[in-house]
Amino acid sequence: MSSPIRYLMLGGFLGAGKTTTLARLAGEYRQQGLNVGIVTNDQAEDLVDTGMLRGLGYNVEEVAGACFCCNFDELMDRMKNLEAADRPDIILAEPVGSCTDLVATVIQPLKHLFQAEFEIAPYAVILKPSHGRKILGAKERTGFSPKAEYILLKQLEEADAVLINRCDELSDEEAQELEQLIRDRHPDTPVVRISAKTGQGVPALLEFLDQRGDFGRKILDIDYDVYAEGEAELGWLNCSVRVHAKSEVSLDEVLLQTVERLREKLLANDAEPAHLKAIALWEGFFGVANLISSDSPAQLSLASNQNATVFDLVVNARVACDPESLEQHVRSVLDQLAGEHSAQLDYRQVRSFRPGRPVPTHRYAAASDE
Repeated sequence: MSSPIRYLMLGGFLGAGKTTTLARLAGEYRQQGLNVGIVTNDQAEDLVDTGMLRGLGYNVEEVAGACFCCNFDELMDRMKNLEAADRPDIILAEPVGSCTDLVATVIQPLKHLFQAEFEIAPYAVILKPSHGRKILGAKERTGFSPKAEYILLKQLEEADAVLINRCDELSDEEAQELEQLIRDRHPDTPVVRISAKTGQGVPALLEFLDQRGDFGRKILDIDYDVYAEGEAELGWLNCSVRVHAKSEVSLDEVLLQTVERLREKLLANDAEPAHLKAIALWEGFFGVANLISSDSPAQLSLASNQNATVFDLVVNARVACDPESLEQHVRSVLDQLAGEHSAQLDYRQVRSFRPGRPVPTHRYAAASDE
């Protein structure tokens, strides 16, 4: 009989850096000789993260249309696909960034119903410093409503460990202050400082995640009305477009212009972005640009270093505004850029919406004993 597949789920709010951290961990495990499978998750198709991780050479399955908790059966089907293709030693799972209560609705069902098939790793939740300082520090203006903040706070509450990401951008004093804010609320939860970008702190993170034991036991006392309203306050958009330019353009330049102009437009309309990311793909090459926070410029997180006349552009945006306005902003920016680059746009798919109320397939009221 085969040994159980290790299931490692990495949570965190929108824009916390889950995908970059997941890619870093996948690379570390691959260097150890382990076969890695990945499952991504979104409320709609055309996920930038899936394209990026596949571009890095990983076997990736995607659960689209609902979160893991509300689409548990599809999560299991996707993991079976990974097994059938090339049985992984470890599956890394990235849930939707606006989801919480994942211990009761994903980890506990896995432990109880599929105990022989999967071994559960510690459940770590990533925290972006700007979110931590604003929300844990109770700043007057965070950019998010109290109901959206409620989701982030519940994510931290159920974590086996909290990861402070982007620690390379913090002074030691700033990191200590943020760590203390976490410990004030959750004194028994380990805190690990990391930088998914540089690899700082990753050895300590790997050591923590490699522990064996009864993890994922923190069942939340959660108000699903507040949770649902918090999710619904964010407008979601996934947009896929093929660009036809008359002459070669830089994929990386287009990516940065797209994200930066969206940042400016959203800022002018007092719409706080929780997550804003774009990927450009051409003949096996790709680049990725994203927004770390509304008050800092767009960043090219992965350069393609390519020019092309025809390429695909995918934009994912999660913003504190209504989805109709969000779609108008995205189309306006893309149309403007197309004019500047003498390009035509073939919109393949545009979906803008508010997430529906979470209705978990399973929800355990108490942690099961192993």
